[in-house]
Amino acid sequence: MADLVRKIICDSVDRNGSCKIALAGGTTPHALYKQLAREGVSSDVPWQEVDVFFGDERDVPHDHVESNFRMAQRALLDHVPVSPGRVNPMPADSDDLHGAAERYEQLIRERVPTLPDGIPSFDLILLGMGGDGHTASLFPFTDALAERERLVVSHFVPVLGRRRMTFTFPLINAARNIVALVTGADKAEAISIILGDDEELRADLPFSMIRPTSGEFRLVMDINASRLVEKHA
Repeated sequence: MADLVRKIICDSVDRNGSCKIALAGGTTPHALYKQLAREGVSSDVPWQEVDVFFGDERDVPHDHVESNFRMAQRALLDHVPVSPGRVNPMPADSDDLHGAAERYEQLIRERVPTLPDGIPSFDLILLGMGGDGHTASLFPFTDALAERERLVVSHFVPVLGRRRMTFTFPLINAARNIVALVTGADKAEAISIILGDDEELRADLPFSMIRPTSGEFRLVMDINASRLVEKHA
């Protein structure tokens, strides 16, 4: 996974002079970030040319233990020579979360090149998946799944009892590279449905809505998450 991330960053900088990435939060990518951080300044990754965004965030301050930004900062960003001015955390602790989501979308529109349809296209969006099939903060049976105009939204997630800020699928699917890292036995059932043939069951899992418009989607799993896949072969 780290090799793939490094290659995408290097290829993007070689081609465009910069790389626009959106990091995932939660627990799964922590080991990936630590692996990238272990190389630090000794690697050939041109971190100075990387612009960092976040695909979703919890409604907490940036220094809160639950903050996706804090996790990525401590595991990765503090250990590589990325410019602080190019790191863009989501303002998910704002008193006006709707307005904060609009401002974050505008920031992305200003800094990320667009496709012909006008939607910004990240060079890389990293994602994970929960056992319920959610990705980023796009949870089952929430209104954000049907969003087609707004690229970043703040919405209430009933199963959590709190608000989240998140990319929507039009922005996710416009990326040049979407890479999802899924680990753990608690994800196996959802993965088996997503890779299976039952379209009705699959429709209830937001992860199945990852459908790149012109880029590539790579799913990286450990043996525990993939243990039921062969049953659908």
